[in-house]
Amino acid sequence: MKEKRIGKVSHFYNHLGVAIVELNDSLRVGEKVHFVGHSTDFEQPALSLEVDGKKVEEAKKKQVVGVEVKEMVREHDDVFRVE
Repeated sequence: MKEKRIGKVSHFYNHLGVAIVELNDSLRVGEKVHFVGHSTDFEQPALSLEVDGKKVEEAKKKQVVGVEVKEMVREHDDVFRVE
């Protein structure tokens, strides 16, 4: 499987299960993403995306997006799209 780095986690809201990701490429709902860091390593589909508090189907390059996550992530974790 090929992976492309699409962003970095800048914050994690544990009580919401939401990772804030600074994107350097676009991301669509349903695409498989892989979170990787010092103690993070899991894949999941992008379940829900929010930009500026509004649900979106696609977040574009350079946007900061909230991504619903099933596991804990940490600041500076890398985010990859699994292709």
